[in-house]
Amino acid sequence: MKQSMLQTKRNNRGNPSLTLDQALDVIQELRQQIIELKAENQKLKEQLSKNSRNSSKPPSSDGYNKPNPKSLRKKSGRKTGGQKGHPGSTLRAVEHPDKISEHDIFTCLYCGERLPSDTSSDYQARQVVDVEPINPIITEHRALIRQCPACDRLNQGTFPKTVTQPVQYGSQIRSWVVYFSHYQLLPYKRLQEMMKDVFGIALSQGTLSNLQKSCHEKLTDFEQSLKQQLIQAKVVNFDETGMQVNQHLHWMHVACTDSLSLYHLDPKRGATAMDAMGILPEFEGRAVHDHLNAYYQYACDHGLCNAHHLRELIYVLEQYEQQWAQRLIDCLIDAKEEVDQYRLDDHQCLPEKRRIYYQRRYSRILCTGLNEIPVLPEPARLKRGRKKQHKAKNLYDRLKKHKAEVLAFMEDFNVPFDNNIAERDLRMNKAKQKISGCFRSYAGGQRFARIRSYISTIRKQSKHVVGSLADAFNGSPFIPQ
Repeated sequence: MKQSMLQTKRNNRGNPSLTLDQALDVIQELRQQIIELKAENQKLKEQLSKNSRNSSKPPSSDGYNKPNPKSLRKKSGRKTGGQKGHPGSTLRAVEHPDKISEHDIFTCLYCGERLPSDTSSDYQARQVVDVEPINPIITEHRALIRQCPACDRLNQGTFPKTVTQPVQYGSQIRSWVVYFSHYQLLPYKRLQEMMKDVFGIALSQGTLSNLQKSCHEKLTDFEQSLKQQLIQAKVVNFDETGMQVNQHLHWMHVACTDSLSLYHLDPKRGATAMDAMGILPEFEGRAVHDHLNAYYQYACDHGLCNAHHLRELIYVLEQYEQQWAQRLIDCLIDAKEEVDQYRLDDHQCLPEKRRIYYQRRYSRILCTGLNEIPVLPEPARLKRGRKKQHKAKNLYDRLKKHKAEVLAFMEDFNVPFDNNIAERDLRMNKAKQKISGCFRSYAGGQRFARIRSYISTIRKQSKHVVGSLADAFNGSPFIPQ
């Protein structure tokens, strides 16, 4: 376009006067250029205005322009901090301490007379909670050999099943290695330093890798059982996030409930990865997710994350000043608060009259809000495919089409208002990537996914993590019920 304008100027030097048609063509060309520049400017403004509060961008992308926190919750009127009647917690003395250290006195503090050593009228007690210095304990297993007096043959005792090498690390050491690597997310170098400083044991990086590989293999039965329980669950939350594997983008998928977590690493994000994960193809309950189209390829019921909707509505309100977004935010928040109140009274769903009220209120807001969404002008050159429409209209169409999935949390209190369970489960995977940069191999990422599934499920089941890892190394991993 700039070249045509320059060409027009060159032509004007030799012929300063333009015909009417030429002038109209130049004006039309300038108008089109202004329209395109305005559209480009608006697109850049929209990109700059997005942050973690009004879009799906992670908080880490906000940088120094982090938005001020603004909660959508209504004020309760209560003071901040612990409320009256809150039980609190403090360090309390135990009835039977492990050690008793007596501090005697031999001289009277008042007159200097020597006190008798054979009598004591009473005592005051103070307890100190501490740990002993950790020193490795080496246990030698000896399989005794005895000769049979009848046939003179030698018979040898049997070693425990877990003792397979002339010298090896026990299940407790193995458990601590996996715990610090996959739960506390220590990289190999720091893990080596920690094991040396705390336990006095020097481990090579090859040994660390082999211990994690062994744990991964011993959790095969656990993973199969976990998949079956998720398939049979009524409501399961799904989500995915990008993970770097050997400098290539992969996706960490999660399927979880309040008591179960399953991770799956895959090069793909869509249905191919979901089929490989093995949950959704057989799942008949309700899948809660963030509206990725691949989820709708499965015949189960669906529920949508309203936390995503609230952020997108905030963006429409702030960027385009469309008031229907604020009214819909209020509608969703009011419905959530009422659901929370009925849940406290042990209800399983919102009463029918209240459901109908919110359904009609939701539809009215969308009906009246359509007038606030502008229609984009026709482009000068028509393109194939769907006609481009306003971003607010894209959100509007999604909310209208999937009204039942948006409001599913009112029909069944087992369906959450948002998908925060899955997002929280994925958060530590992103922390792992920030600490270590990436997985060096796909196999290493798969090991992390299975072991992390085990640890996350153990935490949700309120079991002891290190003890459960030791059980896995001993051949009897925890199987959730």
